[in-house]
Amino acid sequence: MPPDVSVLTDLFRRGVNREGRGPIIEELGLRVGFLNGGAASDDARLSIKCGAFDDPSPNNCLLSLPFYGPTAERVLTPSVLEAVMRGMVAAWEPEWIAAMSREHRDLDDPDNRTNAWVGWLTYFSKQRGTVPPLPAPVRIEPVEDKGTLIVLTPERFTVANPEHVALGRRVRELLTRAGLIHTR
Repeated sequence: MPPDVSVLTDLFRRGVNREGRGPIIEELGLRVGFLNGGAASDDARLSIKCGAFDDPSPNNCLLSLPFYGPTAERVLTPSVLEAVMRGMVAAWEPEWIAAMSREHRDLDDPDNRTNAWVGWLTYFSKQRGTVPPLPAPVRIEPVEDKGTLIVLTPERFTVANPEHVALGRRVRELLTRAGLIHTR
Protein backbone atom coordinates (compact mmCIF):
# COMPACT_ATOMS: atom_id res chain seq x y z
CA MET A 1 0.00 0.00 0.00
CA PRO A 2 1.49 3.35 -0.93
CA PRO A 3 1.67 5.92 1.90
CA ASP A 4 -0.90 8.12 0.20
CA VAL A 5 -3.29 10.36 2.17
CA SER A 6 -6.27 9.46 -0.03
CA VAL A 7 -5.64 5.71 0.42
CA LEU A 8 -5.35 6.11 4.18
CA THR A 9 -8.44 8.33 4.32
CA ASP A 10 -10.45 5.68 2.46
CA LEU A 11 -9.21 2.95 4.83
CA PHE A 12 -10.24 4.98 7.86
CA ARG A 13 -13.67 5.70 6.35
CA ARG A 14 -14.22 1.98 5.77
CA GLY A 15 -13.06 1.28 9.34
CA VAL A 16 -15.89 3.15 11.06
CA ASN A 17 -18.13 1.15 13.36
CA ARG A 18 -21.69 0.55 12.16
CA GLU A 19 -24.46 -2.05 12.29
CA GLY A 20 -24.41 -3.83 8.95
CA ARG A 21 -24.72 -1.15 6.28
CA GLY A 22 -26.45 1.24 8.68
CA PRO A 23 -25.28 4.67 9.79
CA ILE A 24 -21.92 5.28 11.42
CA ILE A 25 -21.86 4.89 15.21
CA GLU A 26 -19.59 7.84 15.97
CA GLU A 27 -19.24 7.03 19.69
CA LEU A 28 -17.37 3.82 18.82
CA GLY A 29 -14.70 5.52 16.72
CA LEU A 30 -13.01 3.63 13.93
CA ARG A 31 -10.59 0.79 13.33
CA VAL A 32 -8.03 0.16 10.65
CA GLY A 33 -5.43 -2.57 10.29
CA PHE A 34 -2.31 -3.20 8.24
CA LEU A 35 -0.45 -6.46 7.53
CA ASN A 36 3.03 -6.83 6.08
CA GLY A 37 2.08 -10.04 4.24
CA GLY A 38 5.08 -11.88 5.66
CA ALA A 39 5.33 -15.61 6.33
CA ALA A 40 4.36 -16.83 9.81
CA SER A 41 7.81 -16.15 11.28
CA ASP A 42 7.93 -12.69 9.69
CA ASP A 43 4.29 -11.68 10.21
CA ALA A 44 3.79 -8.13 11.51
CA ARG A 45 0.48 -6.31 12.02
CA LEU A 46 -0.60 -2.83 13.05
CA SER A 47 -4.16 -2.24 14.21
CA ILE A 48 -5.45 1.14 15.30
CA LYS A 49 -8.66 1.99 17.13
CA CYS A 50 -9.25 5.69 17.62
CA GLY A 51 -11.95 8.26 18.12
CA ALA A 52 -14.03 6.16 20.54
CA PHE A 53 -15.57 8.17 23.35
CA ASP A 54 -18.45 5.98 24.54
CA ASP A 55 -16.90 2.53 24.43
CA PRO A 56 -15.58 0.43 27.32
CA SER A 57 -12.57 -0.73 25.29
CA PRO A 58 -9.91 1.98 25.01
CA ASN A 59 -8.51 3.65 21.95
CA ASN A 60 -5.31 1.83 21.10
CA CYS A 61 -2.56 1.15 18.65
CA LEU A 62 -1.48 -2.51 18.65
CA LEU A 63 1.70 -3.52 16.87
CA SER A 64 2.19 -7.30 16.66
CA LEU A 65 5.73 -8.34 15.81
CA PRO A 66 7.33 -11.69 14.93
CA PHE A 67 8.17 -13.64 18.09
CA TYR A 68 10.52 -16.33 16.79
CA GLY A 69 13.12 -16.78 14.09
CA PRO A 70 15.78 -14.46 12.67
CA THR A 71 13.43 -11.50 12.25
CA ALA A 72 12.39 -11.71 15.91
CA GLU A 73 16.02 -11.91 16.99
CA ARG A 74 16.74 -8.73 15.03
CA VAL A 75 13.58 -6.82 16.04
CA LEU A 76 12.97 -7.88 19.64
CA THR A 77 15.78 -5.91 21.23
CA PRO A 78 15.51 -2.96 23.60
CA SER A 79 17.06 -0.56 21.07
CA VAL A 80 14.68 -1.47 18.22
CA LEU A 81 11.57 -1.59 20.44
CA GLU A 82 12.57 1.69 22.05
CA ALA A 83 12.85 3.33 18.61
CA VAL A 84 9.46 1.90 17.59
CA MET A 85 7.84 3.16 20.79
CA ARG A 86 9.39 6.61 20.42
CA GLY A 87 7.98 6.72 16.88
CA MET A 88 4.53 5.72 18.15
CA VAL A 89 4.71 8.47 20.79
CA ALA A 90 5.67 11.06 18.16
CA ALA A 91 2.86 9.95 15.81
CA TRP A 92 0.03 9.22 18.25
CA GLU A 93 0.85 10.80 21.64
CA PRO A 94 -0.77 7.87 23.49
CA GLU A 95 -1.36 7.73 27.24
CA TRP A 96 0.61 4.49 27.46
CA ILE A 97 2.28 1.77 25.40
CA ALA A 98 3.47 -1.71 26.40
CA ALA A 99 5.77 -4.02 24.43
CA MET A 100 5.05 -7.54 25.63
CA SER A 101 4.19 -11.06 24.56
CA ARG A 102 0.64 -12.37 24.85
CA GLU A 103 1.84 -14.77 27.57
CA HIS A 104 3.27 -11.86 29.55
CA ARG A 105 0.05 -9.85 29.14
CA ASP A 106 -2.00 -12.77 30.44
CA LEU A 107 0.27 -12.96 33.52
CA ASP A 108 0.41 -9.20 34.05
CA ASP A 109 -3.34 -8.58 34.04
CA PRO A 110 -5.14 -11.93 33.64
CA ASP A 111 -8.65 -10.49 34.10
CA ASN A 112 -7.98 -7.34 32.04
CA ARG A 113 -9.04 -5.21 34.99
CA THR A 114 -6.46 -2.42 34.84
CA ASN A 115 -6.13 0.59 32.56
CA ALA A 116 -2.55 -0.21 31.48
CA TRP A 117 -0.18 -3.16 31.17
CA VAL A 118 3.46 -3.36 32.22
CA GLY A 119 5.55 -4.85 29.42
CA TRP A 120 9.22 -5.48 28.80
CA LEU A 121 9.14 -1.85 27.65
CA THR A 122 6.38 0.48 28.84
CA TYR A 123 5.66 4.14 28.13
CA PHE A 124 3.49 6.52 30.17
CA SER A 125 2.59 10.03 29.08
CA LYS A 126 3.13 12.91 31.50
CA GLN A 127 -0.66 13.21 31.79
CA ARG A 128 -0.66 9.87 33.63
CA GLY A 129 1.72 11.16 36.29
CA THR A 130 5.34 10.84 37.33
CA VAL A 131 7.14 7.50 37.13
CA PRO A 132 8.63 6.75 40.56
CA PRO A 133 12.13 5.38 41.15
CA LEU A 134 12.17 1.71 40.15
CA PRO A 135 14.47 -1.16 41.21
CA ALA A 136 17.55 -2.25 39.24
CA PRO A 137 18.00 -3.34 36.51
CA VAL A 138 15.03 -1.19 35.35
CA ARG A 139 15.99 1.76 33.16
CA ILE A 140 13.86 4.92 33.03
CA GLU A 141 14.25 7.48 30.22
CA PRO A 142 12.35 10.60 29.15
CA VAL A 143 10.68 10.59 25.74
CA GLU A 144 11.04 14.18 24.53
CA ASP A 145 8.79 16.32 26.72
CA LYS A 146 5.90 13.87 26.36
CA GLY A 147 6.46 11.12 28.92
CA THR A 148 8.65 8.34 30.27
CA LEU A 149 9.93 5.04 28.87
CA ILE A 150 10.54 2.12 31.24
CA VAL A 151 12.76 -0.83 30.20
CA LEU A 152 12.50 -3.73 32.67
CA THR A 153 15.59 -5.68 31.61
CA PRO A 154 18.45 -5.17 29.15
CA GLU A 155 18.04 -8.77 27.94
CA ARG A 156 14.95 -10.12 26.20
CA PHE A 157 12.10 -10.47 28.71
CA THR A 158 10.61 -13.94 28.97
CA VAL A 159 7.86 -15.36 31.18
CA ALA A 160 10.00 -18.51 31.50
CA ASN A 161 12.37 -16.50 33.72
CA PRO A 162 10.85 -16.19 37.23
CA GLU A 163 13.11 -13.19 37.99
CA HIS A 164 11.64 -11.32 35.00
CA VAL A 165 8.08 -12.12 36.10
CA ALA A 166 8.80 -11.04 39.70
CA LEU A 167 10.40 -7.80 38.50
CA GLY A 168 7.39 -7.04 36.28
CA ARG A 169 5.03 -7.58 39.22
CA ARG A 170 7.10 -5.37 41.51
CA VAL A 171 7.21 -2.57 38.92
CA ARG A 172 3.42 -2.89 38.40
CA GLU A 173 2.94 -2.56 42.17
CA LEU A 174 5.10 0.59 42.31
CA LEU A 175 3.41 2.16 39.27
CA THR A 176 -0.02 1.42 40.75
CA ARG A 177 1.00 2.96 44.07
CA ALA A 178 2.22 6.05 42.15
CA GLY A 179 -1.20 6.38 40.47
CA LEU A 180 -0.12 5.53 36.90
CA ILE A 181 -2.22 2.34 36.80
CA HIS A 182 -5.78 1.98 38.10
CA THR A 183 -8.25 -0.89 38.38
CA ARG A 184 -11.34 -0.47 36.18
